[in-house]
Amino acid sequence: MKLPSQYINGITSRSLSRFILGLIPRTIKYLKYSFIKKIAISKGAQIGEYSIIPFSLAKKANKNLVIGKHSIISTSNFSSFRYPITIKDNVIIGKNAKLVLGGHNIDSPHFEHCRNSPPLIIEDYVWICPDSVILPSCSHIGKGAVIGANAVVTKDVPEFSIMSGNPAKEIRKRKETHHELVTE
Repeated sequence: MKLPSQYINGITSRSLSRFILGLIPRTIKYLKYSFIKKIAISKGAQIGEYSIIPFSLAKKANKNLVIGKHSIISTSNFSSFRYPITIKDNVIIGKNAKLVLGGHNIDSPHFEHCRNSPPLIIEDYVWICPDSVILPSCSHIGKGAVIGANAVVTKDVPEFSIMSGNPAKEIRKRKETHHELVTE
């Protein structure tokens, strides 16, 4: 991919002081997210390199949380960490998205926690838009899928599907996803 010459000229004409000033905010963010990631890892979570999670999620994390590389999680609305969740590489989960991982046995007088499906697995290149809800009846979101804003996912999502609505239905398939990055 060839970069525009105006962009290249802007970079090469920068002074050393401007370059150093540009490093300061990047370094602060790097240190902040590294610290947050270390908190989650100290609690048993597995977090891949260059992944970003909020502090509120790191405080709640445990050994049941696995996040791959280059993923950005902008929510901490995970209902429970009693059940395993795997978020693979290059996943984006928007603000206020809710992952409801378990429920209660409504036929029991004690309302014990339960999950009637396998662990939740979110494959590579998935985008879960803000305010969407993933219910416990969903155990797999396929590679390259997009869950639209405010969608309520009640069942597994096939690869490259764009889901929308309540309950979420496939509105179409994506044609491709990051074809230059994906190696099969």
